[in-house]
Amino acid sequence: MAKSLILKEYDFLQCKDDQHPEYTYITPTTFEAIERFILENEEKAQYLKITTKRGFGKVLQAQNFVGVIQTKDGTTIEILPKIKELSNQDSRQIVLKMLKTLKDSPFKTLEHAHLKSENLPLLEIFIAMFLDELSQLIKKGIRSDYIAKEENSPFLKGKLKINEQIKYNTIHKERFFVVYDEFSSDRVENRLIKTTLHYLYKKSHSTKNQQRIREFLFVFDAISTSNDIKNDFAKIKSNRQMKAYEQTLLWSKTFLLGNSFSPYKGDDLSFALLFDMNLLFESYVGAYLKKQNLNVSLQDRKHHLVEEPQKFALRPDIVIAQEDETIIADTKWKCIKEEKDISQADMYQLFAYGKKYQNQKLFLIYPKDGEEQPQSLAYQYEIEKSLELKVLYFDVTQDFKNYHFTLS
Repeated sequence: MAKSLILKEYDFLQCKDDQHPEYTYITPTTFEAIERFILENEEKAQYLKITTKRGFGKVLQAQNFVGVIQTKDGTTIEILPKIKELSNQDSRQIVLKMLKTLKDSPFKTLEHAHLKSENLPLLEIFIAMFLDELSQLIKKGIRSDYIAKEENSPFLKGKLKINEQIKYNTIHKERFFVVYDEFSSDRVENRLIKTTLHYLYKKSHSTKNQQRIREFLFVFDAISTSNDIKNDFAKIKSNRQMKAYEQTLLWSKTFLLGNSFSPYKGDDLSFALLFDMNLLFESYVGAYLKKQNLNVSLQDRKHHLVEEPQKFALRPDIVIAQEDETIIADTKWKCIKEEKDISQADMYQLFAYGKKYQNQKLFLIYPKDGEEQPQSLAYQYEIEKSLELKVLYFDVTQDFKNYHFTLS
């Protein structure tokens, strides 16, 4: 039976050890497969780290990525953020809320019902979201079109292809090599959706999701599957007529290409959908500030450290343009327990932003993680005394409607 595991950020994963049954473990085969993948993709595989732990030997340690990894043997590893010692379910809901703020992603349509899903793993929630989108598409009606077909037919219909007729039917005078238009739903978009359904049926461990997939496959019974996924996605034309397909196809692309958010694929992993918590935190804080009717720009690209020629782009996480000033903030997904945990590199980076943007308000925003954290801190750069920086903490457990957070 396939094994499902839950890790929190920076937790350890080890081979099965009867002496330490309380720790999360995987089989030696699965451990070796993940280890091999990490070693072969050292620059990209940042979500797990090979390290050693006293008393345990070699272990895998989760990093600041959250999401789902599934190995070839069916083992599913769910990585969740470590926030205020929250339960797995509460941590999962926070991930879903943060995903909802991601730009150009299929998570924007996330429904409240999925946020409240009881003990449902992230992968099953993602699959359920795709199936919900597909259900809406089917209600509106899947598209059919006139599709050119070629065949060696016993009947003359459409247009006779002379060269092929000579090549194939010199002996068989009773046959006709023809090309004709057939009104069919077997078009590229529907083939990709059917391919996604087959793919997810093998991934899902949920009886409900599997049942829904079987029902949808019945609807797509007359449609073939895709033989060239990447090329078929390139063939899709975005227009007003295809508006109803957008979200469903965005999900299909996420699942089938496996590189929409995390470019990790190889022979040892079956599936990986992972998200950098730094990017999620930036997106979430940015979304909150936009709801305060502020003119917010994320990853602003107006300036370079060297302007002529332009080199070393400066990309502050958050830039807020106001009539009399510009506010710059950088978000960092890092738990600050005491003042020494604040990175010098982060301070230098904000100084460079402040000088280049010629503004006086700079902020470093970290996640709030308990009352033991130091209170908001304020610094004044000695070289440029007009530049001030404040350290603030943002509570991701709070709902936007009830939360009061200001850059001041």
